[in-house]
Amino acid sequence: MAPAVSMAQASAPMSAGATATLTAKIVAIDSTNRLVTLQDAKGNTQTIQVGPGVTRFSALKVGDMVTFTYQESVAVSIAKPGAAAPMAQSTPNVTRNAGDKPGGTISQTQVATVTIAAIDMTTPSVTVTTQDGKTITMLVHDPANLAGLKVGDVVQITYNQALAIDVK
Repeated sequence: MAPAVSMAQASAPMSAGATATLTAKIVAIDSTNRLVTLQDAKGNTQTIQVGPGVTRFSALKVGDMVTFTYQESVAVSIAKPGAAAPMAQSTPNVTRNAGDKPGGTISQTQVATVTIAAIDMTTPSVTVTTQDGKTITMLVHDPANLAGLKVGDVVQITYNQALAIDVK
Protein backbone atom coordinates (compact mmCIF):
# COMPACT_ATOMS: atom_id res chain seq x y z
CA MET A 1 0.00 0.00 0.00
CA ALA A 2 1.27 3.45 -0.77
CA PRO A 3 -1.20 5.72 0.99
CA ALA A 4 -1.25 9.46 1.13
CA VAL A 5 -3.02 9.13 4.46
CA SER A 6 -4.06 12.64 5.39
CA MET A 7 -5.37 11.29 8.70
CA ALA A 8 -1.75 10.90 9.88
CA GLN A 9 -0.07 14.14 8.89
CA ALA A 10 2.25 15.58 11.52
CA SER A 11 2.49 19.36 11.81
CA ALA A 12 5.81 19.78 13.61
CA PRO A 13 9.14 18.00 13.57
CA MET A 14 9.65 15.25 16.10
CA SER A 15 12.80 14.34 17.99
CA ALA A 16 15.58 12.56 16.09
CA GLY A 17 14.56 9.13 14.91
CA ALA A 18 10.94 9.74 15.93
CA THR A 19 7.95 8.21 14.21
CA ALA A 20 4.29 8.99 13.75
CA THR A 21 1.84 6.11 14.06
CA LEU A 22 -1.75 5.80 12.87
CA THR A 23 -3.98 2.79 13.39
CA ALA A 24 -7.15 2.49 11.33
CA LYS A 25 -9.81 -0.13 10.74
CA ILE A 26 -10.64 -1.45 7.29
CA VAL A 27 -14.31 -0.55 6.79
CA ALA A 28 -14.68 -1.39 3.08
CA ILE A 29 -12.81 -3.26 0.38
CA ASP A 30 -13.36 -2.93 -3.38
CA SER A 31 -11.46 -5.97 -4.66
CA THR A 32 -12.08 -5.22 -8.33
CA ASN A 33 -10.42 -1.80 -8.14
CA ARG A 34 -8.07 -2.73 -5.25
CA LEU A 35 -9.44 0.04 -3.03
CA VAL A 36 -9.42 -0.11 0.76
CA THR A 37 -11.36 2.35 2.92
CA LEU A 38 -9.84 2.99 6.34
CA GLN A 39 -11.39 4.66 9.39
CA ASP A 40 -9.35 6.11 12.25
CA ALA A 41 -10.38 6.35 15.92
CA LYS A 42 -11.95 9.78 15.31
CA GLY A 43 -14.18 8.45 12.53
CA ASN A 44 -12.20 10.02 9.67
CA THR A 45 -12.15 7.85 6.56
CA GLN A 46 -9.67 7.62 3.72
CA THR A 47 -9.81 5.37 0.66
CA ILE A 48 -6.48 4.24 -0.73
CA GLN A 49 -5.57 2.29 -3.82
CA VAL A 50 -3.47 -0.79 -3.12
CA GLY A 51 -0.94 -1.44 -5.84
CA PRO A 52 -0.15 -4.79 -7.44
CA GLY A 53 3.01 -5.07 -5.32
CA VAL A 54 0.80 -6.08 -2.38
CA THR A 55 0.64 -9.77 -3.17
CA ARG A 56 -1.60 -10.78 -0.25
CA PHE A 57 -4.37 -8.26 -1.00
CA SER A 58 -6.98 -11.03 -0.95
CA ALA A 59 -6.11 -11.71 2.72
CA LEU A 60 -7.44 -8.29 3.78
CA LYS A 61 -10.82 -8.37 5.54
CA VAL A 62 -13.26 -5.71 6.72
CA GLY A 63 -12.51 -5.23 10.41
CA ASP A 64 -8.74 -5.78 10.07
CA MET A 65 -6.67 -3.17 11.89
CA VAL A 66 -3.91 -1.50 9.84
CA THR A 67 -1.05 0.31 11.55
CA PHE A 68 1.01 2.82 9.56
CA THR A 69 4.30 3.86 11.13
CA TYR A 70 5.99 6.75 9.36
CA GLN A 71 9.63 7.55 10.02
CA GLU A 72 9.85 11.29 9.76
CA SER A 73 11.92 12.77 6.95
CA VAL A 74 15.45 13.24 8.24
CA ALA A 75 17.92 15.39 6.33
CA VAL A 76 21.22 13.54 6.20
CA SER A 77 23.07 16.15 4.15
CA ILE A 78 22.55 19.65 2.84
CA ALA A 79 24.81 20.82 0.01
CA LYS A 80 25.22 24.55 0.22
CA PRO A 81 25.15 26.63 -2.97
CA GLY A 82 28.29 25.89 -5.01
CA ALA A 83 29.19 22.79 -2.97
CA ALA A 84 29.79 19.28 -4.32
CA ALA A 85 26.76 17.34 -5.54
CA PRO A 86 24.96 15.18 -2.95
CA MET A 87 24.76 11.41 -3.10
CA ALA A 88 22.50 9.96 -5.79
CA GLN A 89 18.83 9.27 -5.19
CA SER A 90 18.13 5.67 -4.24
CA THR A 91 15.44 3.34 -5.42
CA PRO A 92 12.86 2.33 -2.81
CA ASN A 93 13.91 -0.49 -0.49
CA VAL A 94 10.93 -2.78 0.15
CA THR A 95 10.86 -5.44 2.87
CA ARG A 96 7.77 -7.66 3.12
CA ASN A 97 6.51 -9.10 6.41
CA ALA A 98 6.09 -12.85 6.71
CA GLY A 99 2.62 -14.21 7.48
CA ASP A 100 -0.85 -14.36 6.02
CA LYS A 101 -1.64 -10.62 6.01
CA PRO A 102 0.12 -8.05 3.84
CA GLY A 103 2.61 -5.72 5.47
CA GLY A 104 6.14 -4.50 5.27
CA THR A 105 8.38 -1.49 5.11
CA ILE A 106 9.34 0.82 2.28
CA SER A 107 12.21 3.27 2.71
CA GLN A 108 14.04 5.58 0.39
CA THR A 109 16.77 8.20 0.27
CA GLN A 110 15.84 11.14 -1.90
CA VAL A 111 17.56 14.27 -3.17
CA ALA A 112 15.70 17.52 -3.83
CA THR A 113 16.53 21.10 -4.69
CA VAL A 114 14.75 23.27 -2.14
CA THR A 115 14.69 26.80 -0.77
CA ILE A 116 15.36 27.28 2.95
CA ALA A 117 12.26 28.85 4.57
CA ALA A 118 13.26 28.54 8.26
CA ILE A 119 16.03 27.09 10.40
CA ASP A 120 15.56 25.81 13.97
CA MET A 121 18.93 25.16 15.60
CA THR A 122 17.26 23.93 18.83
CA THR A 123 15.45 20.89 17.35
CA PRO A 124 17.56 20.87 14.94
CA SER A 125 15.32 21.10 11.91
CA VAL A 126 14.89 22.94 8.66
CA THR A 127 11.73 24.07 6.89
CA VAL A 128 12.05 24.11 3.12
CA THR A 129 9.93 24.97 0.12
CA THR A 130 10.08 22.45 -2.70
CA GLN A 131 10.20 23.36 -6.38
CA ASP A 132 6.45 22.59 -6.64
CA GLY A 133 5.63 24.99 -3.78
CA LYS A 134 5.15 22.53 -0.90
CA THR A 135 6.50 23.42 2.54
CA ILE A 136 8.15 20.60 4.49
CA THR A 137 9.82 20.60 7.90
CA MET A 138 12.35 17.88 8.58
CA LEU A 139 14.86 16.99 11.25
CA VAL A 140 18.53 17.46 10.47
CA HIS A 141 20.69 14.44 11.33
CA ASP A 142 23.86 16.49 11.93
CA PRO A 143 23.34 20.08 13.18
CA ALA A 144 26.66 21.00 11.52
CA ASN A 145 24.75 20.77 8.20
CA LEU A 146 22.92 23.96 9.21
CA ALA A 147 26.08 26.02 9.69
CA GLY A 148 26.29 28.87 7.21
CA LEU A 149 22.75 28.40 5.88
CA LYS A 150 20.29 31.25 5.80
CA VAL A 151 16.66 31.70 4.86
CA GLY A 152 16.37 32.03 1.08
CA ASP A 153 19.33 29.77 0.24
CA VAL A 154 18.68 27.27 -2.54
CA VAL A 155 20.28 23.94 -1.57
CA GLN A 156 20.37 20.27 -2.49
CA ILE A 157 19.02 18.27 0.44
CA THR A 158 19.41 14.51 0.84
CA TYR A 159 16.81 12.94 3.15
CA ASN A 160 15.46 9.57 4.27
CA GLN A 161 11.84 8.50 4.72
CA ALA A 162 10.29 5.19 5.70
CA LEU A 163 6.76 3.82 6.02
CA ALA A 164 5.91 0.53 7.74
CA ILE A 165 2.48 -1.08 7.36
CA ASP A 166 1.22 -3.89 9.58
CA VAL A 167 -2.19 -5.57 9.25
CA LYS A 168 -3.72 -7.52 12.13
